Amino acid sequence: MSQRIAQQAVYKMMPRLAKHLVPLGEVMPDSAVTPTIIHLVKLRVSQINQCCFCQHMHTQEARNDGEHQVRLDVLPAWREAPCFNQQERAALEWAEALTLISQQTISDSAYQNALAAFGEQDLLELTTVILAINSWNRVAVSIQFVPDISL
Repeated sequence: MSQRIAQQAVYKMMPRLAKHLVPLGEVMPDSAVTPTIIHLVKLRVSQINQCCFCQHMHTQEARNDGEHQVRLDVLPAWREAPCFNQQERAALEWAEALTLISQQTISDSAYQNALAAFGEQDLLELTTVILAINSWNRVAVSIQFVPDISL
């Protein structure tokens, strides 16, 4: 495997990455897009994009904010798992649809589910979170950011 740009160097060489992506992924304080939903969406998108660095970071953040490990364990099978509420399901469906947009069009049902769960403003808030994490995943995977995993 060839050596890639060092993670720390990326931010020095391209400070606008963080300058623009961090605020893009933030939501308004009164948004229905809760911290729990943000954690679930960031983790699910990172799983789809096979971003080890972001998966490691977002599972730690979710647990630190009180998320139950069992929900994180079954997140890839969220459609079958009874531990996710309707709003979380709509968010996860929307996250998967946007992340996999090159493979399939976004169905009317996915849009309607997300719209019903969040309304127009918060659907856009959720969309920006998904856009940001997809962008971060592409940076981390392409540059091969490596998480600090100690066993």
